[in-house]
Amino acid sequence: MTRRFQRRALSLILATSVAWSQVTPAAHAEPRPASVEAWEKSTSARLVADGSLSDVLAVSATNVWAVGQQQIWDVWKNRGTIRHWDGTRWAEVAIRDATGAVNLRGVAAASASEVWAIGDGVDGLPYLAQGDTGGFSRVRVDGLWGGDWLGGVDARTGRVVAVGSGKSRDQRSTEMVGLIVTGEDGRWTVRETESAGALYAVDGGFAVGDTGTRPLIVHESGDTWKAVPVPDIPGGYLRDVQADSSKRAVAVGGVYHGPGDVEPLVLSWNGKRWKRETLPATGSRLYGVTGDGKGRYWAAGHDPAQPAEPFMLRYEKGDWEIIRGGAARGRDSVRLQAVTYLTGKGAVWAVGHAVDTGDRYTDVVESFGTGSPPPKDS
Repeated sequence: MTRRFQRRALSLILATSVAWSQVTPAAHAEPRPASVEAWEKSTSARLVADGSLSDVLAVSATNVWAVGQQQIWDVWKNRGTIRHWDGTRWAEVAIRDATGAVNLRGVAAASASEVWAIGDGVDGLPYLAQGDTGGFSRVRVDGLWGGDWLGGVDARTGRVVAVGSGKSRDQRSTEMVGLIVTGEDGRWTVRETESAGALYAVDGGFAVGDTGTRPLIVHESGDTWKAVPVPDIPGGYLRDVQADSSKRAVAVGGVYHGPGDVEPLVLSWNGKRWKRETLPATGSRLYGVTGDGKGRYWAAGHDPAQPAEPFMLRYEKGDWEIIRGGAARGRDSVRLQAVTYLTGKGAVWAVGHAVDTGDRYTDVVESFGTGSPPPKDS
């Protein structure tokens, strides 16, 4: 089962959580204290057995959304799931349509009452759904084909953008290209990138992915999306992006050097160009990134060298530093796939899954920060 899951991994790699207990600082003239967080907590959204969460979004401290899938190993029961946190507890939100989703990878909100989820449909087509705490309904998009894949979504009032990959619409071509699906006032358009590649995440007018051999970033300009110059990094790929403004953004991913040999990759945008960030020495994988809008960022992932410990990179005041959690008894590995910042609470939540020594999967929600701690019972 582990091998089967890993074959799905790179696009929907899942996450996990336990208490954060130690910090390995980057080099400083005056090192910071060993612990920089005032509290930490590991909980669960209480998915059905063998469940995992792939994305999380905090609209507010009392309006948090997470998506993923349940019963991963049962081909007949495997279904996507949407969960909502109201400040006290997690609840499952109904998916109204009969076709359903096999797996959900992304979630975004245009407002507190307009939330979007994307992933795979049971019918083999990409799945888009819109809703609120009362339930979600599927939205059909003309122009999407069987075999197309959607991995990331961004939403603003009156507009939603989803990105992924699919076969070129040019019938003379057999290559896979990045797809950009835009919905405005009920009208949908499906565009493809000019060159081969795949897109995994979108935020604030930037979409990120890879060409198959190098990182790929496309930027929205008017009615078009065009590739922008990025550092030439053979084997590089990007899996998430956080855009605070037109002058500040961060994208995370990795550099593949061979089987089992991957190094983390972070690119930052200063309004004029993308540059590669210098990171602490680690062979970790990075899957998700968030920020507080004021220049602090958190990148969630997994460290194969210490697989049972939750892993994250934190950026503040010019430095990236490693944050590790304690390894919970009985857990074989932990992956943090996505992360979100709770504005006004000084807190960050990361979601994903843990695998125990019996190869059983459990969803996890890891929260930590410097503000008020969460309720004791979630």
